[in-house]
Amino acid sequence: MKATVLALLIGLLLVAPAHADTASGGGDVHVAQTLGDRELTVTLRRVTGVPGPLHVDVLTHAGSPAGTLRLSITGPGSAEGAAVALGSRPGSYGGDLRVDAAGRWELAIDDGQRVARIPFVVSAQPVSPPEQAVYLGFLVTGVGLAATLAVATRSRRAWWAMIPAGGAIAGVAVAITGAVLSTSLPLPPQPGTQVDADGINTTEPYRLAQPLTGDYSRQPANLSLSPTSVATHQASTFTLALTDGATGRPVDDLMVHDSALMHLIVIGPSGQLWHLHPIRVTPGVFQFPLTMPVAGHYAVAAEIARTGGGVQLVRSTVGIDASGDSVGTKQDSPADVHVTAPEFVAGQPGTIVAHVGTTADLQPWLGMLGHLLAVGPLGPGGAQAAPVWVHAHSMGGDMTGMAMAAGSMGGLMPVNGDSAPDETVAAYGPDVAFTYTFPLPGDYQAWIQVERNYRVETIPLTVHVDAAPAAKQGKHDVTARLVDTGTAELDVTPSAGATVSVQAVMPTTGYATGQIPAVATDTGKFRVTGLPLMMPGQWEIVTTVRDQSGVDEHVSPVTVTG
Repeated sequence: MKATVLALLIGLLLVAPAHADTASGGGDVHVAQTLGDRELTVTLRRVTGVPGPLHVDVLTHAGSPAGTLRLSITGPGSAEGAAVALGSRPGSYGGDLRVDAAGRWELAIDDGQRVARIPFVVSAQPVSPPEQAVYLGFLVTGVGLAATLAVATRSRRAWWAMIPAGGAIAGVAVAITGAVLSTSLPLPPQPGTQVDADGINTTEPYRLAQPLTGDYSRQPANLSLSPTSVATHQASTFTLALTDGATGRPVDDLMVHDSALMHLIVIGPSGQLWHLHPIRVTPGVFQFPLTMPVAGHYAVAAEIARTGGGVQLVRSTVGIDASGDSVGTKQDSPADVHVTAPEFVAGQPGTIVAHVGTTADLQPWLGMLGHLLAVGPLGPGGAQAAPVWVHAHSMGGDMTGMAMAAGSMGGLMPVNGDSAPDETVAAYGPDVAFTYTFPLPGDYQAWIQVERNYRVETIPLTVHVDAAPAAKQGKHDVTARLVDTGTAELDVTPSAGATVSVQAVMPTTGYATGQIPAVATDTGKFRVTGLPLMMPGQWEIVTTVRDQSGVDEHVSPVTVTG
């Protein structure tokens, strides 16, 4: 009997340990800040444990003056401070702070004249219930093994040892089951993005507390701007106040969206563009500096994202009027930039391509390879009266644009808490593509923005959009299906004399390709290859069929896996 017990113990000891492995949430947070005459990107590196270090990188751009910034954090734990000395050359400069508690924190950046306050959330390392079962199982196993050894060596009746041995076996079973379940258990709602951060969900992420998701019925924000009248050539500081449309209270639930709490677009009377990132000075109150070069009216709009409320473009109803002398400030494209644009038709997608330089030396700015801003159709009221304001990105969300431009997805998409490449990586381009559907015909003033050599370059262009021709609705039956990644086969009836094109759309990210022609392979059979379906999820294959009977558009939902 003793030999049997010893054999059982050896078998238990030889069982391979089960490792709990749930995906870790969170990652680096990048926040653009227009702090005085400096355009900065502040990166809060991921805190891997509490208490633990918080490394803050401050990236400067070309033309940013040298100086010293004072960093400090306040929150549920001890306050910390550090100084960051900025050099005269653009690049990344860092400082270290220490956080000793989970919860809502605030990073203050002081340049000696003004203070930017960036809220951020530090969450406790989540330990899921299955992981807790793993630890409990191994604890029971260890206790059971010790008890089995003691009973087997001291008891005259060896079969008594089978009782703690059974407990050890049960502990192993619980641990293995927990390890298997932990690999598939979804992460809890992320504080600060999916739910408002509070003392419960930041310290006990898996605790069931209400609400489990953000308030998706959250009211839009109202924007007030002051001052609204200034003199030209005079440095002015403008204040933006955001209030909730329902309560009138200051809006202090902004999420970091495209690497900024707020994207401010200012368009001057001569077609000048300013893309700024105001600093948060108090809850719901932001400030930005600007010197008006020419007299006239300046239109102002802010793009924000509230927790659970989605992205909002909030336009100032008054804008800014500048009076005084004018000095021309024409924005010219760099000499080595070439832009091609299709013949846009209202309601139909088209792709603008900027060829920047000759090498792949572009840096991601605001988490994207490039940005397209546009206003129109322009009429007597200029940008202030333009019904359409556009802020689009190269190809799609996050690092997708860079992956498409680089021709490979390898290593670019952040997973398991890793972070996407920051602005210190110059390895993308030289082609930057933007697909957009202008809803109304007319002339649009547009700008493309990219970064290289730590300099944000602005490329102005004018886009003309033709009115959509009136067409009879055709009568076709269309079936679309994916047969391989990036390849779709289509059945079209009737097909005589028909031309077929396909567009891929991912509604959840706002990504859409341009129209890709399909090739006829047989009667009623068409095939299209090269669909850039760069991420798994729910997609739509939009098929357009044109012939003498008219135009048909059919939407076929498809799921991309792997």
